[in-house]
Amino acid sequence: MPKGLAEDVAKNLVMVANLIDEDPEQAYAYSKVALRLASRVAAVREAAGFAAYATQKYSEALAEFRAARRMTGSVELWPVMADCERGLGRPERAMAMAGEPEVQKLDKAGQVEMRLVAAGARRDMGQLDAAIVTLQSPELASNSVQPWTARLRYAYADALLAAGREDEAREWFAKALEADKDGATDASDRLAELDGVEFVDAIDEAHEGDEADEADEADESGKGE
Repeated sequence: MPKGLAEDVAKNLVMVANLIDEDPEQAYAYSKVALRLASRVAAVREAAGFAAYATQKYSEALAEFRAARRMTGSVELWPVMADCERGLGRPERAMAMAGEPEVQKLDKAGQVEMRLVAAGARRDMGQLDAAIVTLQSPELASNSVQPWTARLRYAYADALLAAGREDEAREWFAKALEADKDGATDASDRLAELDGVEFVDAIDEAHEGDEADEADEADESGKGE
């Protein structure tokens, strides 16, 4: 690839990475530019896939992930490909992928991700107890905190709550919060809900107070006339 073209592609990929969490639609737009410039580059196809995934364009995302996988031969994208099947309303396909040999080739993080996708697919199919069992694993039981720990504990807590096992759910939301150093989940909010705690927005409260004061002043002014 010519140097100038490579630099243009790189700039667009950087913008995708920078925007994908805060402004996925804009990230998607940059990914389309990169795709037009270098569609035969695996990293570009992967970035385009994640940008499409972030904007819930699951069919497009799946196509890009498949293309990237064909180019690299890597199984790294297997879990997110399975989650695209869920997004397309095909949880049974996601479950089938969870049983394929590719899963055994994933690293530990990838296997945990696949477990989360499989549990989600079980829930999509109304198999709540099976979803709970799917999430029960050595990684869930471990006291060691890894990058995936908070999300795994959170998913387990959420499944328990959906099954009506509120006390256990509260315990696991607390464990998720304990592991969630980066605020990747809303475990603290879920715990507060279970404990019946209501948060009042201080800005809204102040605004309501100002409106009440203005109403009182208007009443006083009217009395003086």
